[in-house]
Amino acid sequence: MLLYGPPGTGKTFVVRALAHESSAAFFPIKGAELLDKFVGESERGVREVFARARAAAPAILFFDELDALAPVRGRSTTSVTDSVVAALLTEMDGVAERGDVAVIGATNRRDLIDPALLRAGRFEVHVELGLPQVDARRALLGLSDVPFAADVDLDELARRADGLSFADLAGMLREAALTVLREGKSELIVDWPELDGALGRYGRS
Repeated sequence: MLLYGPPGTGKTFVVRALAHESSAAFFPIKGAELLDKFVGESERGVREVFARARAAAPAILFFDELDALAPVRGRSTTSVTDSVVAALLTEMDGVAERGDVAVIGATNRRDLIDPALLRAGRFEVHVELGLPQVDARRALLGLSDVPFAADVDLDELARRADGLSFADLAGMLREAALTVLREGKSELIVDWPELDGALGRYGRS
C-alpha cells in the first residue's frame, strides 16, 4: 500500500496507528536515511530491513519518503538508487509470496517513484491523504488544549484555515500561543490578533 498526499496530512500517523492496532512488529524506515553514498551499502540495507521484518513477522515495514529511496531509474546521476530499486523489487516479490509482512510506503510525490514499484504485488493499492476539509479542521481545533478567548469562534477559525494541513494547524496554534508568551501577558489566552498573525505567517488570513 502506498499513502500519498501533501506534507503534514497524517500519512505517518495513520501507519503508526495501524501498527499499534494490529500489534504487528513495526519497522519505520526513512528513505533518505537508508541511502548511502557507497555503492552496495544501500542495497544491503534494504535486504537487512526486510530480513528483520521477516524474522519478527507478522510485521509492518514502513518506508517513509519512498520517492527519495526509489526514484524513477535512469534519472539519477549515480547508479545507487537504481540498485536500491532493484533490491526493493526483489525483496517485495519475496514477501508477497509469504504474506506475513505488510510493506507500506508514504510519499509527497507519487510521480517520482519508479513505476515498477507501483505495479501489482508491490505498492499496488494507492490511498490519497489530502488536506483536511473544514469539518476535520474544526474537530482538530476542538481537541486542542490551546486556551482560546471567549470571542474566538472555532467554526470561523476552521473556515479561515482553509488549505492548511493538520501539521500546519498545529504549528499555527503553537505560533499563536508563543506570541502571547512573547508579549508577556498575564494570562495565556489566545485571541483573534494572535490567531490572525499566525494564520498570516502560514499563508492564510
